[in-house]
Amino acid sequence: MIKRKVYLTFPEILIKEPVIYELGHKFKVVTNVRSASVSTGVGLIALEMDGEKEEVEKAIKHLKDLGIKVKPIEHDVVE
Repeated sequence: MIKRKVYLTFPEILIKEPVIYELGHKFKVVTNVRSASVSTGVGLIALEMDGEKEEVEKAIKHLKDLGIKVKPIEHDVVE
């Protein structure tokens, strides 16, 4: 099991879509939103994902395929 922390930048077209909810149903990952800032033009989310390495990597690829920018969080300032 691994824990991956990433920043997600959602394009306007996906802001109202249940993307994070769907991750837990399409892939064997547990998601935890650590922080979020959503406006009408952009959504920024700090997300933790726990799961087997392969499943977490598939979930990240899926996010990127949707057009969501995924950037690793180097240091977790929330903890």
